[in-house]
Amino acid sequence: MTGTGGDPSGSSGGGRPDAAPSEPRPWLERIGLAAIALVMGALLTVMAIVAWAGGEWILAAMSASGAMLTVVVAIATLVRG
Repeated sequence: MTGTGGDPSGSSGGGRPDAAPSEPRPWLERIGLAAIALVMGALLTVMAIVAWAGGEWILAAMSASGAMLTVVVAIATLVRG
């Protein structure tokens, strides 16, 4: 065996050796991932509103911040790929 960690190829990277790191995702995959993130963001928004109405301020704040972060990730998925 050559290399470290029992990898016979000698590479120390954990990714796929055949995939190019600069290759962007296809548009269909980007749109699908962004749509899933937007649905999750909408669910977190609903949970924040319900928690706020129920007097659970900490849960409302956590849900609202999770919703915002999820929407930002959806936008980043579309833009960056």
